[in-house]
This record gives sequence, structure tokens and C-alpha cells, in this order.
Amino acid sequence: PQEATAVGSPLLGHRAPAFTGADLSTGKPVSLASLHGHYVVVNFFASWCVPCQQEAPDLSRFFYQQSHSSGGADMVSVVFHDTTSTARSFLRQNGDLWPAVSDPGGTIAENYGVTAPPTTFVINPAGRVTAVLDGPATQKDLDTFLKAAHTAHTGSSSG
Repeated sequence: PQEATAVGSPLLGHRAPAFTGADLSTGKPVSLASLHGHYVVVNFFASWCVPCQQEAPDLSRFFYQQSHSSGGADMVSVVFHDTTSTARSFLRQNGDLWPAVSDPGGTIAENYGVTAPPTTFVINPAGRVTAVLDGPATQKDLDTFLKAAHTAHTGSSSG
């Protein structure tokens, strides 16, 4: 099976591009700005993408763990070149646990430099991108990169 790899990106260390959209399930507004001050994991996905299907259970476990820990990370998914209806079915199939927004015209993906799903960004509370993962992310990958972002953000180091 494929594995996610950390990749270089011009966004690393820089402010994550802002985006807004309506949650595909609830219709409520979702914006990156509203999550400022939290760690945020932004995941680009498509229902037709096999590695996205592969990573879905890990993302669900990660989200569950984060939502039950103090100061846990928020998550937002962004639909990548997929129809709203098939993306919505994919989300429902996988528990539909966190907000997902559509990206008509691919503007959000373009601003993030995403060329294929799944691509996942870890963003610190200051709104800066601390990691970019290309390929299916595991819960362990996300835990590792979140911990690294936390260490870098708080300035603490171990060892």
C-alpha cells in the first residue's frame, strides 16, 4: 500500500491561504479564519481516489482522538475535482465527522499547490503551514507531524 510522504512546499512556514465554503453535510459556513488559534489539519480528497479511500479510517481515528483531547486539532476536508454528490456519499460512508467544503473551479487547491489527492496540510495556531503530506496519511503520520508542529510552535524541545 502507498504511504504518505512529507513533501516540500512554498507554503511551509508561511500563512496558510484563507478559504471559506459551506459544509457539504450541514450547509453551515466553514472558514480557515474561524479556526485561527487552533491546530488545523486540511485534507484534500476525492471519492474516486483510491489512496483517499485507504486513508479515510485513519483520518477518522485521528479526528476522534483529537476531538477528545484538550486542545486537539480541528480538521477540514476540501473536495478535489469531484462532484458534490459523490463527495457527500464518500463522507457519509466514512462517518462524516468533520466539515468538508467543495472547491468549484479548484481555487483552494490551486492556492495550496495541490495537484492530486490526497494531500494533507498541518497548520499551527498562528495560521502557518508546518507540514505537507502527499499520499494517504495514517493516524501515526498525523500524530507525528502535529507533535512536531506543537514543539516548534511552543519552542520547547526534548533532547
